[in-house]
Formats: sequence, structure tokens, C-alpha cells
Amino acid sequence: MGNVNLPTPVVIAAGVMCLAGGYLIGVVAGPDSPDRTTAVVSSYDARTSRLCLEGDGVADLEGADGDALCGSWQRVEGSAKPAVGDEFRFVSTLHEGQSGSDDDRVTIFGEVAD
Repeated sequence: MGNVNLPTPVVIAAGVMCLAGGYLIGVVAGPDSPDRTTAVVSSYDARTSRLCLEGDGVADLEGADGDALCGSWQRVEGSAKPAVGDEFRFVSTLHEGQSGSDDDRVTIFGEVAD
């Protein structure tokens, strides 16, 4: 095999094209990010981290009971604790239980909206 010497700009351009192609493939074929929803805090228990939210956007989420969603709140250290009536921006996940819907758990990741 012989030595191949390419000019530096050609090598840099080829590297940039490979990175851009990988990024585009990741964006198109990668997983969708969850949509953030905004709702109003209806209750919050700081002792158990149980948070209940209500609003129109909540009704379509998994684990919602009508227009209310209750679950365990996961937060970033130092984030403001919600009070009843606060707007809350969040993403939720439903963890299905093994013995039916009675032991399903909802986890809510989010923060009080500014």
C-alpha cells in the first residue's frame, strides 16, 4: 500500500461531513424526546414527594385519572417546591406494575414554571 497525502483542508472537510452526517442520522432515526406539558399543582406532600397536577394537557397522559395526574415527583436539588395553584412544567412516565394497574407508578420530572 502506498502513502496517500491529502491536503489538510480536504481531510478537515471530510471529517466535518462525517460528523454532520452522523448528527443528521441521529436526529432523524433517534428516539423522540418527550413533550413537556404544563399543568397546575393541585396538591403536594413534601414528606412523600407525592405531587398531583390538573389541567387540560394532563388528560391525554398515561396514568392520568380524568384531568388529574398524581405521582412521585423527581426533582433537581435546590429547585423550588411547588405550592397549590403554581404552574408546573413537566414530563411524566408510567411504570406498569406486575399485578395489574393497581400497582402502577407514575413518576413526574419537572419544575415550577417561571
